[in-house]
Amino acid sequence: LKSPKFLNLTNPLLFYIPSPLQEGNDNTVYFHGEVLLALFPILIWGEVKVLDFRLSFDLYLHPFLVKSSLMGDVAKDLTAGTVGGAAQLIVGHPFDTIKVKLQSQPAPLPGQAPKYAGAVDAVKQTLSAEGPRGLYKGMGAPLATVAAFNAVLFTVRGQMEGLLRSQPGAPLTVNQQVVAGAGAGVAVSFLACPTELIKCRLQAQSALASSDSAVVAVKYGGPMDVTRHVLKSEGGVRGLFKGLVPTMAREIPGNAAMFGVYELLKQSFAGGEDTSQLGRGSLMVAGGLAGASFWVSVYPTDVVKSVIQVDDYKNPKFSGSIDAFRKILASEGIKGLYKGFGPAMARSVPANAACFLAYEVTRSSMG
Repeated sequence: LKSPKFLNLTNPLLFYIPSPLQEGNDNTVYFHGEVLLALFPILIWGEVKVLDFRLSFDLYLHPFLVKSSLMGDVAKDLTAGTVGGAAQLIVGHPFDTIKVKLQSQPAPLPGQAPKYAGAVDAVKQTLSAEGPRGLYKGMGAPLATVAAFNAVLFTVRGQMEGLLRSQPGAPLTVNQQVVAGAGAGVAVSFLACPTELIKCRLQAQSALASSDSAVVAVKYGGPMDVTRHVLKSEGGVRGLFKGLVPTMAREIPGNAAMFGVYELLKQSFAGGEDTSQLGRGSLMVAGGLAGASFWVSVYPTDVVKSVIQVDDYKNPKFSGSIDAFRKILASEGIKGLYKGFGPAMARSVPANAACFLAYEVTRSSMG
């Protein structure tokens, strides 16, 4: 990595989209970058720095694969998915933090106001108590696993596309993309569940601080601290997969909807099944709206997942996903199942616009 600014969390939303591959004099393949999105630095730090960098391709793939003519679709999907996932994470994490804080705050006692009056109040309180870095709390776990997560998501989707095609190179129908997305959702659930558990614990602990829940007696110092605590005190490896059922109930239909809507919009913009000539603007619009469709289709499931994953292990409030759903509905009504929906939707459009554009540009640059 030629420029450390690429992963500098003091200026976290400087993200770069690769243009076509270039080969250096040292026979190493490089990406040349350009700025894609820098939304939060403008809002929080008030400045955006445009940097030039070179990213060595062998950070993602073994050099043999880079130079070999045998480099296949799996390697390409892995690399493009990694770049797309990094874009999505960096752009969307502050919104996700606010979403989880709103989802996991305890229901107020009669006559008391909730800890957060809404998304804007949650942002203000977070900035006041923790500073801008509070919006990026819990980012270490998904950042550390973004390569694996997106490798699985886009590679499984790509392999399913190959199985569903009537002949090599033929475009897929919208229905086929729905099936491919659902299959990818099954696979990524097993990576998403432990990652989300760690992230939600870190994001939610300040929201739970005013409650009497025993879970807040544990003050987590970071992702590894959460992992050690769960492995030691919450049933070992099994504890990291708490909430797997609602995670799968989110990922399978959510990814089916997202990839289906993405393909539908691309074909609508292109006027047919050949979408290879679409511009970046069209890809960003399609990706942003596709991401929004994910949350519209599965949001109550995500609320259930979040409360299950931050629930106290020794004195749980919920016996399972169905119990959590019923209790939220009984105590808070339908609104309780949509806590944090605003930040989730606000996040989904720019984050997924960044993700799909980064994926498509990277993938096409690799042939």
